[in-house]
Amino acid sequence: MKVFLAGYNLDADVIAELKKNDPRQDVTPETLSAAYARISRDPRPINELRQAARAEVEKSRRSNQKIIFGLGHSSVAEHAVFNFDVIDVSRRAMEELEKFRLCSYTEKSQRYITLDSAYITPPEIRGTRFEADFHKLQKNLLALYERFYAKLKIYIWEKHADLVTEPQNKNLLEGWAKEDARYVTSLAVGAQAGLTLNARNLEKMLRRFASHSLREIRDLGASLHVLVRDIAPSIIKYPEANAYDRDTYADLRKYTQKIIKRNGLISQKNKLCRLVDYTKNGDAKILAALTARSANLSYKDALAAVQKMTLKQKREIFKICVQNMQMWDVMLREYELAELTFELIVSASCFAQLKRHRLLTLLAADYEPALGLRLPPAIEAVGLSADFIREAHDAEKLYTRLQKENPAAADYVLTNAHQRRVICKVNLRELYHISRLREDAHAQWDIHEISALMTAAAREVFPLTASFLGGKDQYAELRAKICI
Repeated sequence: MKVFLAGYNLDADVIAELKKNDPRQDVTPETLSAAYARISRDPRPINELRQAARAEVEKSRRSNQKIIFGLGHSSVAEHAVFNFDVIDVSRRAMEELEKFRLCSYTEKSQRYITLDSAYITPPEIRGTRFEADFHKLQKNLLALYERFYAKLKIYIWEKHADLVTEPQNKNLLEGWAKEDARYVTSLAVGAQAGLTLNARNLEKMLRRFASHSLREIRDLGASLHVLVRDIAPSIIKYPEANAYDRDTYADLRKYTQKIIKRNGLISQKNKLCRLVDYTKNGDAKILAALTARSANLSYKDALAAVQKMTLKQKREIFKICVQNMQMWDVMLREYELAELTFELIVSASCFAQLKRHRLLTLLAADYEPALGLRLPPAIEAVGLSADFIREAHDAEKLYTRLQKENPAAADYVLTNAHQRRVICKVNLRELYHISRLREDAHAQWDIHEISALMTAAAREVFPLTASFLGGKDQYAELRAKICI
């Protein structure tokens, strides 16, 4: 056996110093893509292919273009990886950035960082008759945030006096105050994130951003492209806007709204969480997959066998699945066969957390002020609800005015308490991951409630295989019940 370290990410300042002292041409991730692309047809060992690719960079670039774009082997571009510091973008822009499920993000948390007065003025608003009102609203919201944080901090410290005595709990308690105060801030507030992604996903991101209706998103894409276009020209070739990304949803919106208006619509009463579809006989299908693999049966025969099993036998299979687990372990892959589809109504604050679970299918509609506000219980407890609602309604008035002239930019004035509808499809294995994190006692209250509603619905339709759902703090108790 031979294993070589082929490379690893370096800080850009280190790379710049390296190139300064030795102006070599092979300081590019393209050579890795070129070397790995040749593996299937070149008899030389991989480490020698890497040496050859570094020695002939231009030849490697031509090879990349032929293999990736000529032959369509796009996965070759995945061997080139980039890191970006993304600073001073809006919360609204961050939602677009974090839509890509195969990228990695670490965002500056508004739970641990006290917000300052920084916010982003969208180009669509800058220099228009809306700008003065936009600045006034942002300043009012941020001033209210400071008031809320000061009062919530006192309230939370008094409510959790038992925790205050331990110095290590200070950041936790302050975080609870900050995360509730942030609900009054807008989607224009500044955000930062570290971004890591491969070239294949970067090119997709650049195309989508170039096609976006918001200028901030288009500018973000252009800024990313400028940084890589000379470093890796052979693996990022088609970053331009296209009709598919630019027009498809806009055309769908225009057509469907016309049809709905013509035909009329009877809306169901809004619920935070509604299970709209799920895998029928999900318990049996998971058990059948486990049996098929373990007993080396066809899936059809395994399903027939499961149908003949007693409830005790089925429970024993489930028990074996979890008896050796530790809290950080994930459920077996067979649990992906059972899926659930939910319609959720979530706040912008909750959505910011939900979207981090990138294995979900998450289909978000536009923000809709008519869905109301999601106010933190602590805000009501300290008597600040009226102030919150008054300022949020001022935001909605400006939103309505902007909607008439520039709908895309209207979202910037809405708060983290405003809501949207989301269709969320999740398999049971991923729901276990969500439940462990988001139903834990230390989880943020908003996503904790949504997660609890989702898992309660899952237990209804998958009474056996979903019975281990719960937060990290419940893990030992749940496991003990199953493994009696």
